[in-house]
Amino acid sequence: MVVVGSKSRYAVAILLIISILMVSYTACNNNQTPSYEQQLYTAYCANCHMENGEGLAALIPPLAQSDYLMQHIEELPCLIKYGMKGEITVNGKQYNQIMPANEKLTADKIQAIINFTLNKWGNKHRTIYVQEVEQQLKKCVIDSSLFSIKSDTTINH
Repeated sequence: MVVVGSKSRYAVAILLIISILMVSYTACNNNQTPSYEQQLYTAYCANCHMENGEGLAALIPPLAQSDYLMQHIEELPCLIKYGMKGEITVNGKQYNQIMPANEKLTADKIQAIINFTLNKWGNKHRTIYVQEVEQQLKKCVIDSSLFSIKSDTTINH
């Protein structure tokens, strides 16, 4: 039988406490603050398209590895700001749910959301600049058959 002295117990207790603190520190530092872009996506898009961009089953289309997203980049500012209604096909699957408008979003916030989604979840695209978003927003024609807001005027900013 080995008798462990109080100094040995003390040393073991100290090592155990240090180990626990190191694990806790590492766990806390791995939970980094989300980027500005991710925070905007979470606030305005994740409720429907989910945090992982996979959408909601047969109701809401995915943004992750989305052919529709990558083929309609120029329309994204208008879709984010004014919403969308009507049937679309994403990755070969049909969806027909209204996407709500976010009319209060500014061009720079829309740009941040677009760049986040275009470069997340397997999507790869060049940076979209706020000037491009502003130009696209000037071209938005609010057609009640396409967008979820009720108007048929051209938006001029």
